Amino acid sequence: MTQSATPPSSGLWQPNRLERMYYGPSTVEKHLTSCLPSPTSKAFIITGSSLATKTSLVSQVEKILGSQHHAGTFSNITQHAPVAELDRATDAVGKDSAIDTLISIGGGSPIDSAKAISYRAHEKGGEFLYHITIPTTLSAAECTFGAGYTSKEGIKTLVVDSQLAPHVIIYDAKFAVETPQRLLLSTAIRSLDHAVELMYHPTVTEMPAKALALSAIEALFTYLPKAKDEPQNEEYLTRLQLAAFSSLFPVGNGIAKGLGLSHSIGYALGSPYGIPHGITSCLSLAGVVRLKAENPDDAAELARILPFIGQNRSGDNKADAFKVGDAIDGLINRLGLGSTLKQYGVGEDQIPKIAKLATKSEEGELYERVSSLVRSKL
Repeated sequence: MTQSATPPSSGLWQPNRLERMYYGPSTVEKHLTSCLPSPTSKAFIITGSSLATKTSLVSQVEKILGSQHHAGTFSNITQHAPVAELDRATDAVGKDSAIDTLISIGGGSPIDSAKAISYRAHEKGGEFLYHITIPTTLSAAECTFGAGYTSKEGIKTLVVDSQLAPHVIIYDAKFAVETPQRLLLSTAIRSLDHAVELMYHPTVTEMPAKALALSAIEALFTYLPKAKDEPQNEEYLTRLQLAAFSSLFPVGNGIAKGLGLSHSIGYALGSPYGIPHGITSCLSLAGVVRLKAENPDDAAELARILPFIGQNRSGDNKADAFKVGDAIDGLINRLGLGSTLKQYGVGEDQIPKIAKLATKSEEGELYERVSSLVRSKL
């Protein structure tokens, strides 16, 4: 049912094209203009309407850029990046040949949209655009070289190219503090999903990927409850931003296939039913961990997590992996993120469709187990 993970005694890690990563409060104000690729660069901002209309963050970035560098702003990217919005944003960028830089502000949808616009620019015979990203959630979309958007049929579509990884990431807690708490916390569970699935992925390297994944898991379990209780604490937010980075950036360019089963289930639930990806991880991750615990190799990797979440290993890898699943459920409940599929209008009749999308099959052991997992979340 699953492949065993790469042994720690051998491996190859290849970094992506990230040039620098700044972190800390006020780093946007301090460093944004110095990140532009040239003194004459023209930058176009890609963001969502909530950030543009309900906060001053986008206007702050426009002011920092000034008329010398600010070429325009598209602020209509919504959840799951519908292709119609992506088309309009691409057209807006394409009208000015002087634009050489995209600045994405927000969560996964604006970040992935900026990547997809760069991909389209290259397809039309141009260069990939320089990409500076200012994440406001904890989903870690800034750490990948894939761009996801939603097709007209409501299916998640992915474009992948090593040149799509952002050149600069700026983690500024003053931007993250403006994010609604439920969104921020749930996207952190998405990062937990990344880190946990790295542990049993068959092509992920021990160093730095798994080592940093374990540190991300430790930080997420430590600082998420603190951030829930003190949502304005910029130190906690910075710690969580760095945990999000550690959950996915260390994969580099070497990963093969998708990240893992929990992510596959998330894609099957997300775009088709309008469920935020952070919430899909809340629904799927603990159940997938218990499913993976049935495989000895995967259980051994999952059992390594226990000391990083304040628990001792028993020596029984399967039992310890189940404890990891229980701890994930406990964290999700502690954060107030427990939910059901019925809350999103998903009924029993949708289970075969979801299981088929997640497993790419219509029968077999994995299909049946995913069907049971989804049914348990109704």
